[in-house]
Formats: sequence, structure tokens, C-alpha cells
Amino acid sequence: QVQLVESGGGLVQPGGSLRLSCAASGSSVSMNVMSWYRQAPGKQREWVARITRGGVTNYADSVKGRFTISRDNAKNTIYLQMDSLKPEDTAIYYCNLPTITAIYWGQGTQVTVSS
Repeated sequence: QVQLVESGGGLVQPGGSLRLSCAASGSSVSMNVMSWYRQAPGKQREWVARITRGGVTNYADSVKGRFTISRDNAKNTIYLQMDSLKPEDTAIYYCNLPTITAIYWGQGTQVTVSS
């Protein structure tokens, strides 16, 4: 059984930083493409960033240059370092792990950017 647990969300002022974590169990983060998504109130869930098995990273245009996705294979955890945060980054952030048999999501962590 695959489980994903996000943490690290919170309230931050515009221009601030947060680092989100997604700890995986039941599957190896190094063997899968893993992604971060987010969903703002009243909006559809959108893709934010991806890291491949080979460590290649991709970002949505809205976060490029501000967010960094990474992973720690020893801890079986991926991260999302978010810098220069803007109010429009306010959302629930989810990590995502697709496998051959299912697509797994964590429970989400709330990020609020406000002064």
C-alpha cells in the first residue's frame, strides 16, 4: 500500500519561503516520476513541478525560477522549496505518484501567502 504524507505548509508573508515535504511509503521515490500539484479555492487542481527517475525537473511557468523540486532517496522523500512566494501561490499542495496500477495522492498541506 502506497502512502504519501505532505508537511511543511503554513502562513507566510509575500516574498517569504517555505519548504514542503512528501514522505512516501510502499514505493520508492527514486524509481518513480513524482510531482507536486496545487489547488486554490474555487479553481481546478494544477500541476506545479515534476522530478523524473533520472532527476530531471520540470516546472509550471507560474513557478519557474521560484520553486525547486528535489528528493532524498535515503529518506524516500521529495521536497518543494518555494521562494519569493506570492499571494497567488495560496493553495493546498499535494504530492502525486503515478504507478502502473494506480495514481496516489497525499492528503495535502495548506500554504497561505498573506500579509
